[in-house]
Amino acid sequence: MSIGERRPGVSGGDDEAARLDAVLPDIDWSIAPVGATFSTFRAPSGELAVVALGDPADPRVVLVPGATGSKEDFYLLAPILAAAGYYVQSYDLAGQYESASAGPPAGGHYTYDLLVADFVAFLRDGGPAHVLGYSFAGILAELALVQHPELFRTLTLLTSPPEPGQAFRSVRVIGWLSWFLGGRQGAGLMIWGIVTNKNKVGPTRLAFVRSRFALTRRSSVDDIVGLMKHVPDVRERIAAIGLPVLVATGDHDLWPTHLHAANAKALGARLAVYRTGHSPCETAPNQLGRDMIALFRSTDPS
Repeated sequence: MSIGERRPGVSGGDDEAARLDAVLPDIDWSIAPVGATFSTFRAPSGELAVVALGDPADPRVVLVPGATGSKEDFYLLAPILAAAGYYVQSYDLAGQYESASAGPPAGGHYTYDLLVADFVAFLRDGGPAHVLGYSFAGILAELALVQHPELFRTLTLLTSPPEPGQAFRSVRVIGWLSWFLGGRQGAGLMIWGIVTNKNKVGPTRLAFVRSRFALTRRSSVDDIVGLMKHVPDVRERIAAIGLPVLVATGDHDLWPTHLHAANAKALGARLAVYRTGHSPCETAPNQLGRDMIALFRSTDPS
């Protein structure tokens, strides 16, 4: 899930980061930040499209987008992190946008095992990283963390489903409907909301998110929505690992703030709430970047 309404604001008071977020331009999301490099990574599921920004000698940050999203969702956030001295990478999930050719064998499905195997392989290839999982990718990050904690320096969960089990049950307004929809039906509803601009994003953002559907495999979206109705509960295991974790969300996210707060407590995590929707990486990148950098430096003050 990748687009959110533009409601700039801040968790913890009025500050410069909030002021910068309040005047964000409606950028052309198809144009990469200056200095970005593109490559592919041979993952277990196939070729994944990758973008990187910054000096590879700097501490590594990996930003992973969610369902119907792509690496471009971090085009405002990545330069902030790179300017602070981090090497930032992101990749499109298998089946999504420019990684559309990656996926299961013919007749197979996009499963947690497949997507987490890609996640782990990407982290292992470049070494331990500060990791952000956005929406659905937060689930993948949690599953990868409990399998391979040595690959993580910190974890940021950005508007990720805050409850295990049927993740859509508590979505604002229409959560009740999710009990009656299968994966394909739920995916259709999600896609309809995006292409009809129910979140009222700017014209260049809308054009970009619509264009991605020309490449994204519909089967990958159907399968991911089905997976989100069966979210494993690994919160106790993550809390026991003791890794620094940030739960970041907008106060108009799909899920109510009190559920994100409860999830942060269960994880032993910090909580940041911004005056925005489901996509703080797009609508509050300066505030999100500030809080992520503070998290990173809690593990390495230098």
